[in-house]
Amino acid sequence: MFDTILIANRGEIACRVMETAQAMGVRCVAVYSEADAAAKHVQMADMAVSIGGAAPADSYLKGDVIVQAALDTGAQAIHPGYGFLSENPDFVEAVEAAGLTFIGPSAQAIRAMGLKDAAKALMVEAGVPVVPGYHGADQSDDLLATEADKMGYPVLIKAVAGGGGKGMRLVESAADFADALASARSEAQTAFGNPDVLVEKFVTHPRHIEVQVFGDGTNAVHLFERDCSLQRRHQKVIEEAPAPGMTDEMRATMGAAAVRAAEAIGYKGAGTVEFIVDGSGPLRPDGFFFMEMNTRLQVEHPVTEAITGVDLVEWQLRVAAGEPLPAAQENLSISGHAFEARLYAEDVPAGFLPATGTLTHLTFPDAARADSGVRAGDEISPHYDPMIAKVIVHGPTRDVALKRLSQALEKTQVAGTVTNLAFLGALDGHAGFAAGEVDTGLIARDIDMLTTPTEVQPRHAIAAAMIASGLDGVVPDAGFSLWQPLRRSVPLMHGDDVLDARVEVLNQDTQRWYLDGTEMLAERRQGQWTIAGHPAPDVHLAGGIATVFDGYGIAFHIVDPLDVNATEAGDGNVVEAPMPGLVKAVFAAPGAIVAEGDRLAILEAMKMEHVLLAARDGTVAEVLAAEGDQVVAGAALVRLEDQA
Repeated sequence: MFDTILIANRGEIACRVMETAQAMGVRCVAVYSEADAAAKHVQMADMAVSIGGAAPADSYLKGDVIVQAALDTGAQAIHPGYGFLSENPDFVEAVEAAGLTFIGPSAQAIRAMGLKDAAKALMVEAGVPVVPGYHGADQSDDLLATEADKMGYPVLIKAVAGGGGKGMRLVESAADFADALASARSEAQTAFGNPDVLVEKFVTHPRHIEVQVFGDGTNAVHLFERDCSLQRRHQKVIEEAPAPGMTDEMRATMGAAAVRAAEAIGYKGAGTVEFIVDGSGPLRPDGFFFMEMNTRLQVEHPVTEAITGVDLVEWQLRVAAGEPLPAAQENLSISGHAFEARLYAEDVPAGFLPATGTLTHLTFPDAARADSGVRAGDEISPHYDPMIAKVIVHGPTRDVALKRLSQALEKTQVAGTVTNLAFLGALDGHAGFAAGEVDTGLIARDIDMLTTPTEVQPRHAIAAAMIASGLDGVVPDAGFSLWQPLRRSVPLMHGDDVLDARVEVLNQDTQRWYLDGTEMLAERRQGQWTIAGHPAPDVHLAGGIATVFDGYGIAFHIVDPLDVNATEAGDGNVVEAPMPGLVKAVFAAPGAIVAEGDRLAILEAMKMEHVLLAARDGTVAEVLAAEGDQVVAGAALVRLEDQA
C-alpha cells in the first residue's frame, strides 16, 4: 500500500478520498488554488501545496504543476477525484511518466470511452446495446439535420466529449434544430475544447439507470445499479440504489453488459456504465441502451456503498497498489435501499441559477451521511461547482429510506446563501417519486408544483423578529406605561414584502406579538419558547438576515428603519448579470427594437451558459458590456429606453 497519495481535486470529493485514505494509514497531500487556501480539504490534509489562481485553468487543470507537487511531497500516487483532470488521458500519461501511480484506469481506457461516438462503436463490437443515432465524423449542419429527420423527432444532440449535461440539447422539432445545434456546439467548445456532437433518437419516458463496475485491468465485477432519473437540465438531483421496479432478470442482463463494456477496454478501478432505459412500461431486459461510460468515481457512489457495504475508495487504493479484485461477483449482494440528494447553492425560483455567498450556518442531522467540502464560514465561490453537500440515507426498504431522506432534509440547516433544499424536499414528497414512477422528464413536467414557494406563516416572522430584537433570551426590563404595555416595532422583509412585527413584552416569559392583523402569544415554558402554541423553530442571525429553520429555511431581512432605500425597487429597464461570470455573447445593439423573450446576451458562469432575455418589448438604449468581459453579480449589461 502507498505511504502517501496526492489528491488532484478539491471540495467534497477531496475530503471523501482523504477520509478513507487516512483511515487506512495513508498520508494525504492536498492541492489548492488561491480561492481555496482555507478550504476544508486543505485543513484535512497531512500536507497542502498551492498550485495557482482561482480559475480552474490556473490551478486544478495544471497537470504539470500537480505532478510536480506530488514529486516534491514524496507521494507515490495521485487520486484524481472526479471532474477536472480525472478523465484526461494526457494527465494519466504524465503521472506515469513521472514514475507515479494513477489511481484509476489507463489512458487507453479513458480514450476509448472519452468520445461518445467512438465508445458506441466499441460497445457494438462488445455486444452492448446502443441507442440508434448518428455518431459520424461529418459534422456539417445539413448532414446532422438530415440524420435527425431520418430518426424522427424528438432527438438529443450531445457533445462527443465530456459529460454532466454540457453540450446537450433536446430538440422537439426540425424548426428548432439549427439553434439547438449552435448552442450545443458553443457550450461543448467552452467546456471540453471540442465542438463535435452526435445525434441520437430520444427515448420516450427515458430512465437513467447506471451500473457501478470495478476492474483490475483484466477482469471486472459490477456492484449493481443506481437510478439517476431525477434530473434537471441533464444534471442529477436525487439518486437511489437499487433502481425501483428492477427485476432479477434485467439486473443480471444489465450487469453482464456493463462488465462486458469494462472488460472490453481492460478497465482498472471504479467506473460507471450509464444506460438509457425505456420507462414507458415495466422494465424489460431488451429495453436498455448504452449511453456512455464515466471512467472515474461518480458523485453518486455513496448509494452503492450504502447497499453493498463496500468502500469504493478503499477498493480504488488497493487495486491501484497492485492487489487483485477484493471480491468476486458471487460475493456481492444488495442490502436495503439508499438515496442521495445533492444540496446546491442555487436560486430555484430564478431558474436554478447557481448562487454564491458565505455560509454563515451549516449543520446536518446525525442520522444521515453528509459528504461536504464546506463548513460554516466558507464561501461558495463563483469559480467552482456550487455543491454544498450530498445528503445520503439508507434503510431496509425503499419506503423507509425515503422517509429517512425526508427527515434528513427537514433537519438540514443552511444559512448565508439561497439553496435548493426546499426543492429537494418537494421532490422527496412527490407522489410519483414515492411510488417509484420515475423518468428523466418528471421534474420538467411538474416543475411548477415542485418550485411552489414555501408558505410563510406569521409565526415564522415572529420567530425571526424575536431573534432580531433580542427577545428570545432573558428580558431584563419588560417596560410599562400608565395605560397599556409598550409596543416595540421590528420591521422585516421577506422577498419584496415588508412586514411590521410589533411586540408587547408582558413579562419575562410572555410576549404578545402583532403581525398584519394577527395576534399571537410567545410563551416560555421550562426554558423553551412556543409561538401560537407551536415550538419555536431554530433561527440563525447573521449579516442582517434571520434564517428560520422551518420549511427548509426561510430568510427574513432585518430592516434598518433609518435606511430609506430599503424597499425601493431597482431599475426595471436594466438587464443585470444574475451572478459573476464571463459575457460569452451580446446580441443587443443600441437602437435595436426587441420583444419580450428576445435573447440579449449569454453569460457563462459555473460551467454553464445562461441566456439573458428581454423582460418586455422596447428599444435598446445602451449596451454596457462586451463579449469577453468578466462581470460581477448585478452588473448592468443592457439598458432599455424608458417607457413613455
